[in-house]
Amino acid sequence: MTSAHEVVAAYWAAAEARDWDAFGALLADDVVYRGPQTREQVRGRDAYIRFNVEGFPYDWHVAVRRIVGEGRHAASWIDFTGPEGTQPGLCFFELGDDGRITRITDFWPDPYELPASRAHLVERY
Repeated sequence: MTSAHEVVAAYWAAAEARDWDAFGALLADDVVYRGPQTREQVRGRDAYIRFNVEGFPYDWHVAVRRIVGEGRHAASWIDFTGPEGTQPGLCFFELGDDGRITRITDFWPDPYELPASRAHLVERY
C-alpha cells in the first residue's frame, strides 16, 4: 500500500494540475466528502470530481504547506488561492484497504484579526 502521505500529496498535485483522471484514480468509488462549515456532502467518485470541476469555475491554485500521514489517515494544510485571495484549508483524509481515499473532511477557517483583549498575551508573527 502507498503511504497516506503519498496519496494525499498526489491528490493535491492532481487537483492543482486539473488532472481529473489522476485525481479520480485516488478516490474510492464510494468516497464521501464533507464540508462541516457549510454542511455540504458529496457522495461517490463521479459526483466528487464533478463538484471540483464545476463547483469552482474560476482560476484557482493550491499550495501544500504540510501533509502528515500515518496508517490509513492523513491531514493536510494548504493555501487555496482564488479570486478573493488566499485562505488556509485543513483537510482530513481516510483511506481504504486498497489505499484509495474513502472520506474527506474539509475545513476552511476564515482568518480574523487578533482581538484587542488578547493582544497583550501574545507575540505576533
